[in-house]
Amino acid sequence: MHHIRRGSGVPLLLVHGLGGNTHSFDTILNMLAADREVIVVDLPGFGQTPPLEGEVSIGTLCDALTGFLTEQDLIGIDAVGSSMGARLVLELARRGGVLGAVVSLDPGGFWRGWERHAFNASIWLSIRLIRVLQPVLPRLTRHPLSRSLLLLQFSARPRTLPPQIVLTELCSYAESPSFDELLHNLSYGQEQQGAPRGSIAQPLVIGWGRRDRLCFPNQAARAQELFPDARLHWFEHCGHFPHWDAPEETVRLILATTGDHGGSGADGSLSR
Repeated sequence: MHHIRRGSGVPLLLVHGLGGNTHSFDTILNMLAADREVIVVDLPGFGQTPPLEGEVSIGTLCDALTGFLTEQDLIGIDAVGSSMGARLVLELARRGGVLGAVVSLDPGGFWRGWERHAFNASIWLSIRLIRVLQPVLPRLTRHPLSRSLLLLQFSARPRTLPPQIVLTELCSYAESPSFDELLHNLSYGQEQQGAPRGSIAQPLVIGWGRRDRLCFPNQAARAQELFPDARLHWFEHCGHFPHWDAPEETVRLILATTGDHGGSGADGSLSR
């Protein structure tokens, strides 16, 4: 599994969303690396990591990520996930014994009824548009207006985002060989299971943007109901990616949630 490491200190894992890659967190990477050793992965089928053989789902990605952490002697690491990655870290927290403290930013998978179809249809249409526009994306992402139109689902402040970050993210969506299968499984596959109160001992925070147009804010209550040990944090002026719209606030939340407890998992393997 391709990954990068930055900084030193208590290890911290960053897990991107559907279609993303290691660069999805470029807005906060350097700030986090000033206090932590940050490990950012390309999940299978994204960035520079080859796709999985067989089914691509939340379950198989969690298995692959657990295998990576085992190989790297990182079991018990604190973790931050965004969107689909936020659901992955919640699932690993539910399984237990894999992660330490967890920050889950706007996790997918808590939709109901029409919301499920709206999520699938909007992303299905968006990825096809991005693939068609890929040859002209460098030009489109340079201009605030076209950049805003491309990012309506993801950001409440697209005009302020660095064009190179937007271009890299959108190209990653278009080039992923696992995008379509995973989108279908996210939308219509197994629903996210919860964790009974008291079953997650490590700190757990679910962050949600008040202006999220992809995973609507009302879904936050469902996520907290399934994970009653979690604390809910609202990002008041953010869309689906708080680390894009409010990077400083996101870093403060991550640093306040992780590290202080020693960064240890169930077996204490990362205690420092």
